[in-house]
Amino acid sequence: MQAVVEQPGTVDEAVASGEASALLDPADVGRVVRASATLTPVERVGVYQGMYLLRMVEALQGDYPAVAHFLGDDAFAELVTRYVRAHPSTSYTLNRLGNRFPDFIRESRGLRRRGFLVDLARLEMAVTQVFDAPETPPLTAEAIAAVREDEWPNAVLEPIAALRALSFAHPVNAYLQSVKDDDHDHPAVTRNGTRVVVWRKRFEVWRLDVEEKPFALLQALLKGQPFGKAVARAAEDLKGVGGEPIYRWLRDWVAEGMFAAIRR
Repeated sequence: MQAVVEQPGTVDEAVASGEASALLDPADVGRVVRASATLTPVERVGVYQGMYLLRMVEALQGDYPAVAHFLGDDAFAELVTRYVRAHPSTSYTLNRLGNRFPDFIRESRGLRRRGFLVDLARLEMAVTQVFDAPETPPLTAEAIAAVREDEWPNAVLEPIAALRALSFAHPVNAYLQSVKDDDHDHPAVTRNGTRVVVWRKRFEVWRLDVEEKPFALLQALLKGQPFGKAVARAAEDLKGVGGEPIYRWLRDWVAEGMFAAIRR
């Protein structure tokens, strides 16, 4: 049953495929699946075989709605068909089915605006990952107050599990938002470097476009760079502006629950 269901093409082709026929002679299908009043044994199996690919398309459309919108229904279904042939589902859950979808898009030829689609898929995969990530209690004011002044230079801020920070060559966050808003006036698909932070707060996923300098500081902290070194580098980049912007960035990130702990 599974071997037939997973095969592309018609149900007759699936029953006769090497994977299925190695398990059961096509002539013996009627021995293990009964006919109904209106369907032959092969046709009954075909009900499930026909729905399998549709379910894969539906699952990936849920994870990658903006990619599906950009390509259109037919082109997206064709792309998913090729994807699940190369990377079939191997889990009881479809939550992980699309994990390799951005890489598959990158390797696929003939897609219009492929670079933009790769960026868009990366952002949508980050949203899915953040949605499914374990819950991490955010950093508290008490934990911050407990750090002595002389400990801060070597302190390391540990992020929550449900957080991703990504750089893109295209304004994909704006395009994704226009799809979610059902806005027909989508932003232009042009090369324009953007940086996006995706995190979960109170069981809701948030996305934020971030400028280059605060993003550099945030990335340094997320990579485990000591607090003193990361802040000193950010201050150098600001060239005499002062520490107010850095303080504001850090305050906002902590308030948004992006960090979970401080490691001395």
